[in-house]
Amino acid sequence: MKGSLVEKILKAHLLKGNLQEGEIQIKIDQTLTQDSTGTMAYLQLEAMDIGPVATERSVAYIDHNMLQQGFENADDHAFIKSCCDKHGILYSKPGGGICHQVHLERFAIPGKTLLGSDSHTPTAGGLGSIAIGAGGLDVAVAMAKGFYYLPVPKVYFIELVGKPKDYINGKDIILTVLEKLSVKGGVGYIMEYGGEGIDHLSVTDRATICNMGAELGATSSIFPSDERTKEFLKAQGREKDYLPLQADEDAVYDKKLQIDLSTIEAKLAGPHSPDNVEEVENLVGMKVDQVCIGSCTNSSYMDLMRVSKILKGKKVHPDTSLVISPGSANILHLMAENGALATFISAGARILEAGCGPCIGMGQAPKGGGVSLRTFNRNFKGRSGTMDAKVYLVSPETAAMSAIAGTVQTAKGWSFDIEEPLDYGKNDGYFVEPRFQDKIEMGKNIKPFPIVKPLEDQIDKKCILKVGDNITTDDICPSNAKLLPYRSNIPYLSKFSFTTIVDDFSERAKKDGGIIVAGENYGQGSSREHAALIPLFLGIKAVIAKSFARIHRQNLINNGILPLVFKNKKDYDKVEEGDQIHLVKVKEIIKNGGELLCQLPEKGEEITLIFDGSCREREILEFGGYLNYAKKKG
Repeated sequence: MKGSLVEKILKAHLLKGNLQEGEIQIKIDQTLTQDSTGTMAYLQLEAMDIGPVATERSVAYIDHNMLQQGFENADDHAFIKSCCDKHGILYSKPGGGICHQVHLERFAIPGKTLLGSDSHTPTAGGLGSIAIGAGGLDVAVAMAKGFYYLPVPKVYFIELVGKPKDYINGKDIILTVLEKLSVKGGVGYIMEYGGEGIDHLSVTDRATICNMGAELGATSSIFPSDERTKEFLKAQGREKDYLPLQADEDAVYDKKLQIDLSTIEAKLAGPHSPDNVEEVENLVGMKVDQVCIGSCTNSSYMDLMRVSKILKGKKVHPDTSLVISPGSANILHLMAENGALATFISAGARILEAGCGPCIGMGQAPKGGGVSLRTFNRNFKGRSGTMDAKVYLVSPETAAMSAIAGTVQTAKGWSFDIEEPLDYGKNDGYFVEPRFQDKIEMGKNIKPFPIVKPLEDQIDKKCILKVGDNITTDDICPSNAKLLPYRSNIPYLSKFSFTTIVDDFSERAKKDGGIIVAGENYGQGSSREHAALIPLFLGIKAVIAKSFARIHRQNLINNGILPLVFKNKKDYDKVEEGDQIHLVKVKEIIKNGGELLCQLPEKGEEITLIFDGSCREREILEFGGYLNYAKKKG
């Protein structure tokens, strides 16, 4: 990464280690949480018994669990707000907007580091920040101690050349990258974008690309900080935050990919993966039941103004529902002033408050078997709230054209002459400054997080579930409007674990715990720590996989569950559901390194497993989880 933008920022924040190999500790300047993962993060922060946070800026956003059908969500919000008051954290009320969009507008700063309890935290890379998604416990430690550990990342340089056609969105560009690299193509890398083509991309287009770098499995994504960055910050009233940042001309990268923006046509990702990409034109004419425009990926002012231009004087097709959710209250305010909101309403669109809404499964589930076009970042099976829905990821331009026609259409040939505002203004009505009061408000829906048990020297358990590749955190911990209010209640949530795959995982686990066996990229998707806390609660001792997604692997370690990989991936085929698995000398191998012998006594087979962890990760497992480690090691 010599001379790269990534190296420069990491070097300026390096506390321990070196940038050549191994694990590093970096200073964290900012953190963000959202309410879906935040309750657990703040329960863990409270367990550390600290005073004010150690960061320059920490913000708690309420943007996920905003349907208040009962007391549960409101109780969680009150708990989070009381933690903010105690620890000096800015609180963003429901309706203020989606954490990533609001943070981009108000707080992200070029050259700073940001750690967030949401996998799409890298959105801020559109402004030249190194922004990383992590589990709630990692974010709690960052708030308490001001640091974060990560393996030295490799840097993947994406050179953008040429000028995109006017109807092409940042969404079409990142879908092109996903088409080329897949959902595993960025694992272990920070994606660094450059080239003369970036001059043609707005900050919010850049943010869209960085946001969906999470779907590549990347640690983060980043763009240089240049004149486009300066213009955006000035319009947001934050010109003082501008800092020019570029890679050196002779920068050295681990991998490179060149993309000619002028050749890109409108893209979509079909069910049920963000890398199932093809050109929109291939599906033109397919009936569309629902269109959703918004999410942290495509809810910016510039995105929605393009939608407004397409909808001007038109009506949504009688057989199609169009839902629009702005990314921030400030964007909604601007559109109310300039007439775009009236255009949406006149066209027959449904307007939601500024929040995550349908993207996280909080309402607007499509009809059974329906086709839904969404400007979101994920289309995992069942995430929409309807198991048999066919969800396609598209740009706002494609979405708007399709909503009018009632069938898939492109905006090919359209010209958009939309200028970025010179002054976005500021809407502070949703921010609550901390009052430094000690009282914590704990509702009855909030249950304690499960306690990690000490590492055992021998593990003798059954394989109670065997799954394939690309199992998501939505599979492990389903996300929909019925379950989201229980994100602070692990015992209740545990009943629904893996219900996208089997009906009885919880019952299997409750008998005597067990071991999960998986294929490649186990745990891709959301940063939700619940996907580790639920297995912990259910007595899962280890997950044996061909490979793990970065955040989920760390969440397993943080919560005392062994993430083990097959030394020989073909050994995956030797293990079946119901097999007894015997792991020996576990404590010794975890402490000192080496290969772990896995016996299948009923088959007379032995296979070799590896725990490829740092010294610190080994200590975390020995201490019985990261919370114990952080409290004892400091």
